[in-house]
Amino acid sequence: MDITIDPASLRHKLQAVVGERNPFTAPAHLARVESYIEREFARYGLAVESDWFSYRGENFRNVIGKLERRRDAPLFIVGAHFDAVPGTPGADDNGSGVAVLLETARIVARARVRSNVFFCAFNLEELNMIGSAHYAKKLKAAGARLQGMISLEMLGYADARPGTQRYPFSLKWFYPDRGDFIGVIGNWSSKALLEQFARQMRGARGLPVETLSLPGTGGLIPEVRLSDHSPFWDEGFPALMITDTAFLRNPHYHRPTDTIETLDLDFMSKVCEGVIRGVLSF
Repeated sequence: MDITIDPASLRHKLQAVVGERNPFTAPAHLARVESYIEREFARYGLAVESDWFSYRGENFRNVIGKLERRRDAPLFIVGAHFDAVPGTPGADDNGSGVAVLLETARIVARARVRSNVFFCAFNLEELNMIGSAHYAKKLKAAGARLQGMISLEMLGYADARPGTQRYPFSLKWFYPDRGDFIGVIGNWSSKALLEQFARQMRGARGLPVETLSLPGTGGLIPEVRLSDHSPFWDEGFPALMITDTAFLRNPHYHRPTDTIETLDLDFMSKVCEGVIRGVLSF
């Protein structure tokens, strides 16, 4: 199918999400974004489920949009967190991930897919992946046949100038110094998922894609665990993080300056196209 992503559609979704959204400092906007995601999933024709969990004596939820084609089909998950740290509007972190999640859900819901696809908006990621850890444990206990999980984590910041991309440890010797690519990160247990998804993402014209595969659950490089894929690694599921590399590139990370105006919506549109191509291949 033809996949055309309109940057204006991503901007519209970003405008609905961006703004401080934290359970302790900005619970009202966090709740508005949660409801917005729920309405959008329903509008796309997805079955919407609230996945409730408790944290510090309060109840929170992940919002799940389910595209279920066959009862016996394997499960594929696309997720992004919708909370943000205090003091930031969180456009890249992680308004960009939510916008791409929603646009992916809208388009995939109209397509023929072989897998059952769940679109998961995770809450309390910024408090050490509380929501996604709850959901990963729940799936493990239920014996879910999970084909793969994709975490969309900061997808909208790009800078093609030399020297704008940094890396942990010695990775700089193996990767570009320009921050104009999208990263696809997996562990060795997710090798097949990583290879197939990255190959499909490279089908998005003009999108440079770099990959990284790590042993175990990523403990050798702690930076690669900082998103909702890591609880799935911990439960033994294949999972990837799709990322613009966050603070290794974006100077506005966790700051009041993380606004829509700092994002490259053309780059983000290419990333969205790549994600959709990846999902449709499963």
